[in-house]
Amino acid sequence: MRDLESQRLRLLLYPPMGADPIHGHPPWALVLVAISVGFFLADGADMLWNQSLGQAWELLCHHLVVVSCLGTAILSSHYVGFSVVSLLLELNSACLSLRKLLLLSRQAPSLAFSVASWSTLATLALFRLVPLGWLSLWLIRHHHQVPLALVVLGGTGLVTVGTMSIMQGVRILVNDVLRSQPHSPIPGHKETRNTRTCCDGEPVLRDDPTLSLKD
Repeated sequence: MRDLESQRLRLLLYPPMGADPIHGHPPWALVLVAISVGFFLADGADMLWNQSLGQAWELLCHHLVVVSCLGTAILSSHYVGFSVVSLLLELNSACLSLRKLLLLSRQAPSLAFSVASWSTLATLALFRLVPLGWLSLWLIRHHHQVPLALVVLGGTGLVTVGTMSIMQGVRILVNDVLRSQPHSPIPGHKETRNTRTCCDGEPVLRDDPTLSLKD
């Protein structure tokens, strides 16, 4: 993962890729996109093997759209710069994973969990919403340079990932921040072996949707 993140930062060292996301890319960028496709395929296979469809369908839809978009860039050797910019969204995954581990280890609420939650929200805004906004504006302004089928594919991917990112941010904001104040127990509510109470006072299962989003 560290190698992938360092390669993504090379975007700063190759400005033509940002200026011309269709044709401008160095050889390492195509390799990076190919590795990322392999990661999403492996992650999807792992979810199908270890989770029920009801638990994994949201992420599977996300992975399907992402693999379709990145795969198109690999097969055509075009839009690689566009794909590399989209991979900046994955920088938020480290904070999401840390928050998930703290939840599963029952460290919420705690100072570490609060830091992880705020870091997740900050990186979600900076490395998900900002790149998604730039990619959307670029596609709108340059749609005449892109075949209609790819405009539809790219637009579908941006809408899908953007919607999931906003939903994830709202869930974390509500559960970790707005409902973090202690309050009296709900009458008649009992915590069982398979549930636990997060900082929002509601039972949290292992398949809580706020645990699951990756990019």
